[in-house]
Amino acid sequence: MRLLWREHRQGQRLVLQADDGSEEEVGAVRRTPRGFDALAKTMGYDPGRATRGLPSMEEAKRFVESFTPWDFFAGTQDIQVEPQVEPASQG
Repeated sequence: MRLLWREHRQGQRLVLQADDGSEEEVGAVRRTPRGFDALAKTMGYDPGRATRGLPSMEEAKRFVESFTPWDFFAGTQDIQVEPQVEPASQG
């Protein structure tokens, strides 16, 4: 299982990739004219897991990772976010 940031047209997405190749987006950061918006996915409604106007991509990514949104999935207790950002998917 892998946990990685992947480039996206408007920013980056945090992706949990299973050994069978299936993927689940668990967070995202989007570049806006006012800074960076960050969102950590949840199974219910939790507005505290999103914020707007952060000053940097790195700060926005730390915000998302602080919620460990991958914990909703089995087998992710000891998983670490990979340090390299993957290029955008082709296709």
